[in-house]
Formats: sequence, C-alpha cells, structure tokens
Amino acid sequence: MAMTELNRRRLRNFRRNKRAFWSLVIFSVLFVASLFAELIANDRPIVVNYKGGYYFPVYRFYPETTFGGDFGTEAIYTDPGVQCLIRTGGREECWDDPEAVTKEAAGTGMVAGEPVEKGWMIWPPIPYHYRTINNVGTAPSAPDRAHLLGTDDTSRDVLARVIYGFRLSIMFTLIVTVVSSLIGIAAGAVQGYFGGRTDLFLQRMLEIWGSTPSLYVIIILFAILGRSFWLLVFVSILFGWPALVGVVRAEFLRARNFEYVRAARALGVSDRKIMFRHILPNAMVATLTMLPFVVTGTISSLAALDYLGYGLPTSAPSLGELALQAKQNLQAPWLGFTAFFSFAIMLSLLVFIFEGIRDAFDPRKTFR
Repeated sequence: MAMTELNRRRLRNFRRNKRAFWSLVIFSVLFVASLFAELIANDRPIVVNYKGGYYFPVYRFYPETTFGGDFGTEAIYTDPGVQCLIRTGGREECWDDPEAVTKEAAGTGMVAGEPVEKGWMIWPPIPYHYRTINNVGTAPSAPDRAHLLGTDDTSRDVLARVIYGFRLSIMFTLIVTVVSSLIGIAAGAVQGYFGGRTDLFLQRMLEIWGSTPSLYVIIILFAILGRSFWLLVFVSILFGWPALVGVVRAEFLRARNFEYVRAARALGVSDRKIMFRHILPNAMVATLTMLPFVVTGTISSLAALDYLGYGLPTSAPSLGELALQAKQNLQAPWLGFTAFFSFAIMLSLLVFIFEGIRDAFDPRKTFR
C-alpha cells in the first residue's frame, strides 16, 4: 500500500528534527548490534574448522568427543587441551603438553611420519560470555586490555554484560510497552467513546487497580513461582496498562461529539470504525506524548526491581544488578560509571526519538 501524502509530511518532519533522526540512527545501530551479541561477546568460537569440517559452537552443542576428546560433555573451547585437539586434528599428546604439541604441529606439519591436519577457530571480538567467570586476580578488577570495562565482583566481563543487558532491557521494554499500550488504548477508547455507566464502571475498576501495591504482588508471585523473565513481563503489563488510559479517554470524550463523528453515526458507520479509524488518529498526538514516559518508566522499573533483588534471575545480564554491584563495591568506580552512562545514553536516545515522533504527528506542525 502506497504511503499517503500525510505520512510523507510526517516522515519529512521527523527527518528535519536532526536530534531525533540521529538518535534513531544511533539507537538502531546499537540495538541491531546487540541482537548479534553472541557473535560479539562469547566464550565459544564462531566457526571451528576440524579435519576439514566446519562447526558452529555459538549456535550448536558439540561434545568434546567430536574433536577427539574423551568426554561427552560440551567442549570447553578456552581449554588449551581442546584448542590443541582442534589445531592438531585430535592428537592424544595434547593433554600432556598442549602448547608443545601445537607448536610442533604448526611448525612441521608432520609427527612420527604422519601428516597432521591443522584446524583453526574464529573467535568473537570479546572472548567472554556474560556468564564467563575469569578466575584471574582480584574481583572486581579495573579495566585493562583484556577487559575494557573491567570485571564485576564475580570476575565476569562488564562489557559483555552491558551488551547482553542492553539487549535484554530493550526487548523487555518493547514487549511490555507494546502490549500494555494496546490494552490501555483500547480501554481508554471504550471509556471515552461510550461514556455513561461504562465509563463510570471502568473508572472505579482503575481506581481499585491503581491502589494495589504492585511491589508486594511481585514479591509474592516470585516467592511462589520463582523469578523468570516472562513472569516479570506479565506482571509489568498487568500493572502498566493503565498509564495511557486517562489520556486516551480524555481525547475520546472530547472528540465523540465532533461533527464528523455525528455524521459518521448518521451514515451508519460502526462504532469500531469510528473509534479506531476516525477518532484514534486524532488522539495519537496526546498518546505519543505519553509514550516516552511509559518507555523510560518501564526501563527504570526493571532496573529498580533488579537493584532491589526482585527482578530478573541473578544469572541474567542486568544493568540494575550492575548498579547494585556499584553500590556494594565503592572501591570499583568503573562499575558505577558504566551503569550510569549505560542508562543515560539509552534513556536519552529513546526520549529524543519519541519527541521527534510526537512532533511529526502534531497537526500544527504537519500542516504548517
């Protein structure tokens, strides 16, 4: 379906807003890069060539026996013995002195008169997963060449956890915002359009629901069901959908007596079409004005719950948990700086983007 002239104007207005446009470009690059976090930060190689065959440990499970080892568990690719097996084609002597065997195979290509097939591995730029524990030195350790942002209090690479945590925060926010916005817009539209007893009944329900202590409900549910990503998404939607109800309700109450709405009713247009085809587009400016607060509030809620210990599981890469570590390790200021700038950059970009979208949908600027 071709883009209408009105949408072209909106797109032009958004592109004229340089701050919003470049924020969208930067955020898109960061988010798309985070979607491939396994290829950027991982303790498994991206590609392994062993005896002429190609293996992809990032996406598949390979036991150690695949590369000539003795165990049926997953190969530990950072182990010098496993690396020696891959490079030399499964030499048994690798377990005795892997470095010597690897140098011998790489230098001559022949051992005891037999040819050695040389394998190789391609590693991600950051050779650490967010779960990888590096038992080297004290923890947390300061930034260095191996760990650009240092390590946390359990010797995990902070940069890897920021990359995975950024992706997790954005995915959580997108799911909660989209679902809760759809529910809130639908509820506000029904209240404002029909009014009367329907509006009165739903308003009393909202007042009761808004007075429910959400933190206590989360604590009770997590104590019974355990902490999980999808349970947190469900609870966040459960308490987040009323955020847009008041704005949408007010816009529908104002617009339901306009001339074009009365004309549509007189022509026999259904209530659903009037609500979502005629009134809702005019209410989008007020709705989009509230969306930045919904998005930033969702990210802040996730960080606050993780900070308090009632958010995602402890093994998950969480920026809120990183902030908690910064508070508990004041001698490691890099943790606090990393958490602060991660939140500041992410929230600023999102606010600038939604400000540009709001201005693009504003009729006073669209038809100027």
